[in-house]
Amino acid sequence: MSDSPNSNQPALSVSELSANLKRTIETNFDHVVVRGELGRVTIPRSGHMYADVKDDKAVLNTVMWKGQVDRLPFRPEEGLEVIVTGKLSIYAGRSNYQMLASTMRPAGAGALMQLLEERKKKLAAEGLFDPAHKVKLPYMPRTVGVVTSPTGAVIRDILHRISDRFPVRVIVWPALVQGDNAAAQITAGIEGFNALTGEDRPDVLIVARGGGSIEDLWPFNEENVVRAAFNSDIPLISAVGHETDTTLIDYVSDARAPTPTGAAEIAVPVRSDLIMTVDEHGARMKRALSRRTAQASDLLRAARLPRAETLLQPRRQRLDYAADSLPRVTRALIERKSTQLHKIHIPSPRDALSKRSERLGTLTAQLDAGLRSAVSRKDKALTHVSARLRPESLARDIARGNERLRETSVRARPALNRILSAKTDGLTAQAKLLETLSYQATLKRGYSIVRDSDGQLIRSASKAAELTNFDISFADGDVTAQPIGAPTIHPGATAEEASKPKTAKPQAKTTKAPPSGGQGSLF
Repeated sequence: MSDSPNSNQPALSVSELSANLKRTIETNFDHVVVRGELGRVTIPRSGHMYADVKDDKAVLNTVMWKGQVDRLPFRPEEGLEVIVTGKLSIYAGRSNYQMLASTMRPAGAGALMQLLEERKKKLAAEGLFDPAHKVKLPYMPRTVGVVTSPTGAVIRDILHRISDRFPVRVIVWPALVQGDNAAAQITAGIEGFNALTGEDRPDVLIVARGGGSIEDLWPFNEENVVRAAFNSDIPLISAVGHETDTTLIDYVSDARAPTPTGAAEIAVPVRSDLIMTVDEHGARMKRALSRRTAQASDLLRAARLPRAETLLQPRRQRLDYAADSLPRVTRALIERKSTQLHKIHIPSPRDALSKRSERLGTLTAQLDAGLRSAVSRKDKALTHVSARLRPESLARDIARGNERLRETSVRARPALNRILSAKTDGLTAQAKLLETLSYQATLKRGYSIVRDSDGQLIRSASKAAELTNFDISFADGDVTAQPIGAPTIHPGATAEEASKPKTAKPQAKTTKAPPSGGQGSLF
């Protein structure tokens, strides 16, 4: 080739060169069959599929249009080994060659997928995926621990979402989430949070990472990471990759979030929703209480219960009547009992005791005479019987009977004396009590009883002033007295003389000192 500007070889444009290459490749490779493992698989809204078919040395970009994708009998997933049929072409915009696939069928699991399935079966056989080991997440955690990269977009999304929903304390454990050292750092983060104590210990953990290929997410399939998540005493939320990405840590975590933002939504509730719920419950409680109070008021009004004052008025009236009549009834009762007491003839306690002693002596003499008579009659009868019955045994029996009879008569007299003595003492005590309680004892203490000529009691000075004379009973006898200023009736005076008024002479009133130990005259 000549570099001279006068060369006859024409210069090709970039587009012309790309078109020639595309035509050459599509002509020579218009039908190819390729076997490889699916890497990145993307199906946007257009429905076309963009994937990488690869082996351990090379990667082939593959495109399948929507019509062929809809006819696939399986869902293409990363790590699946497939056989793709199509043709090679060139994408001139990027100078990349690619395969336009017309058909695709699975050829078996790739190396990573096969390893992942074997590890999954092993851990499942040990019971690490059993739902019985999962614990319930706290409803309102105070501290949230996050194991992720501190420089990525994942932690910013989590912090922003938690701040919007329910601001709580967030502690970040820095860790690599991709590469050879990622699994060890993720395991250290989970175990480190579980070793904390006090206020720094989180109430819930989030292990998070953004999306990526199966190789990028492979640290979350490592056995040490899975076992650390299973042994965590703190409830754990896995948020690795996007919603279609699945790793082994998702099976052992207590909850799985489709995205890191979804993990923040699972970890904390919405504060505004809680406030709204509390307000709503408070309003419902107030309405229920108002309805209940209204119903109780309606029932109370329907019962038509009388007022307390209405119930107490009749009893208050009865109490007033009773209080007014109580003094009058008491005085009448006292007067009636006093009259009955005066009408009863109460013998003197000494007279009653004397009569009772006489009766007891008579009874004692009669009993003694009866006993002597009975003993005498018994002796005579026994003597008569013994005279008729001569056997010596009968005579001995009779002698013993006589002896017992004498002993009985001897014992009977002291017993009778004791009974009479006890009765006498009791009678004496009763007589003393009666004498103490009798009105004569009251008179002896200096009191007196005033009666009119008919024997009725006089209880007031006004009534005594209306009488001509009255009787006064003392302890040692009765006297007749006249009120001061009353007309004096001389013996033998006629009724006219007695009724004729006389001029009262002024009399000097003298006050005599009452005798010592007694009470003075009432007048």
